[in-house]
Amino acid sequence: MNGFTIFSIPIMVPGLRGISGFRKQKGSVMAQEKRTKGIVNRGNWSRLKQCMIRASKGERIVVGFLGGSITQGSLAADATRCYAYLTFQWWKEKFPKADIKYVNGGIGGTSSLFGVARAEKDVLTEQPDVVFVDFSVNDDATEFFKETYEGVIRKLYQWHTDPAVVVLNNVFYDTGINAQEYHNTVAAHYEIPCVSIKESIYAEIQEGTYQAKDLTSDYLHPNDRGHALVAGELIKLLELVWEERDKEEKTPVYPRPLTANTYQNAVRYENGNSSPKLWGFYMDLRKKENVYDHFKSGWIGSKVGDRICFRVECGNLAVQYRKSVKHPAPIAKITVDGKAEDAMILDGSFDETWGDCLYLQPVLHHTEICVHEILIEIIEATDHDAEPFYLMSLICA
Repeated sequence: MNGFTIFSIPIMVPGLRGISGFRKQKGSVMAQEKRTKGIVNRGNWSRLKQCMIRASKGERIVVGFLGGSITQGSLAADATRCYAYLTFQWWKEKFPKADIKYVNGGIGGTSSLFGVARAEKDVLTEQPDVVFVDFSVNDDATEFFKETYEGVIRKLYQWHTDPAVVVLNNVFYDTGINAQEYHNTVAAHYEIPCVSIKESIYAEIQEGTYQAKDLTSDYLHPNDRGHALVAGELIKLLELVWEERDKEEKTPVYPRPLTANTYQNAVRYENGNSSPKLWGFYMDLRKKENVYDHFKSGWIGSKVGDRICFRVECGNLAVQYRKSVKHPAPIAKITVDGKAEDAMILDGSFDETWGDCLYLQPVLHHTEICVHEILIEIIEATDHDAEPFYLMSLICA
């Protein structure tokens, strides 16, 4: 918004009450800008409005979240102080007659490549009416993640409950880096609202309104105050939608994909839905208790020469395994269709210290769709390894 235009209008229009009237208008404009600057794409609000109107009548509403560690609530004092739960609380307080259910599908350290494969199991099976989605600090700003992210958006938006979808862009508070340029291009294509923490809270840190150290100890995961501010940016959008609930809005036309969109129907293979051949590897028969119970339902190998072999039809492939903070850990390699020259190393040791990582390694991308033979073999291991090699899943599309 042009500053000169703002200043000139009050002077030129008859009937204004001198300088005091001008000051009130200027303050109002600045307040409105602050209220909306995080909303970087308005999008279409028809589904959000319908959801809120139903909630106002006392109907049951399911509020879902899909994302990484910030969505999960990392560094919040407890699960009720993360931005997701605080946003859910807005729905509870705004619509006290409604039965509002909370579904948090946030898993730390995960990208939209994993998100598209697990969205149905972790969020959509709860039949959500609205889903907030954020992978902006876990995805790299690349065309690859633009495509996997579009798969997430299409999977959510086309679910049979017709959920409203809201995109959130969290940010690295020390650098301002995130993937919002790619994510929001996808969201704009589908007329989905986008709320950017980079353009709101991070911008206010740059302006001196906040100190980053007061909102996050690691310059990524918000503390309680930071989570409250993130929730506040989403709530600003929700309040604006509620204020305009009676304004009719056309249902958006669902467009063709923006990317090749080969990941929308990605399948995650664990030991419950696949039967690979095993030589030394064995099935982990423990069942997952919840979305955060990660290292179960996979396969375990510990000795040099232990092998596991899959035959799957796909054109895209990623392997998911544990990188452990406990060292040493075994090293494996993955070979596709016997092509030893293209084999990839899968190192079970993790260089970070925050916890074991659900590491996801892309192996094939945009290859011909056919049946591939996928061999994973332990190539380095010792009797002193702190953890065995844990193969969590294959993600195929």
